[in-house]
Amino acid sequence: MNKNQRNADYLIYVENQSPKSGWFVSLFRAFIMGGTICCFGQMISDVLKSFYPTMNLLTVGAWVNIVVISLTIFLTAFGVFDVLAKYGGAGTFIPISGFANSIASCAIEYKKEGLVFGVGAKMFYVAGPVLVNGVAYSMLVGIIYFVVSLF
Repeated sequence: MNKNQRNADYLIYVENQSPKSGWFVSLFRAFIMGGTICCFGQMISDVLKSFYPTMNLLTVGAWVNIVVISLTIFLTAFGVFDVLAKYGGAGTFIPISGFANSIASCAIEYKKEGLVFGVGAKMFYVAGPVLVNGVAYSMLVGIIYFVVSLF
């Protein structure tokens, strides 16, 4: 058997063994999961505004973020968020809950290496590049905006 035929046979084998996932089902699940997380955040906002009507919008937004992040970390610690992420896909990672999950899961995974060299050093393993790039690009856009606004 020649090399090209062997590669073609292997590609057919891989195609037959690979799980088939419908893009529409994945898209629908991500939409439902992301929408549910956002509706939960809106519910928290509405409850806060009903109990504290004088609270300004920035404070309400901060409290919503605190509750969603705390709940995500709690669900990650007990393995529930992984089940939700398996079902909802990108719908769980696009809201702020995905960022909280990436930090919490690294902290849980490297806990056995100690607080300093495990949790402290590797907590931002996944989220670190996102933070660095976000800050760097924000600074770049700010500088461009400042230079353009001078003219």
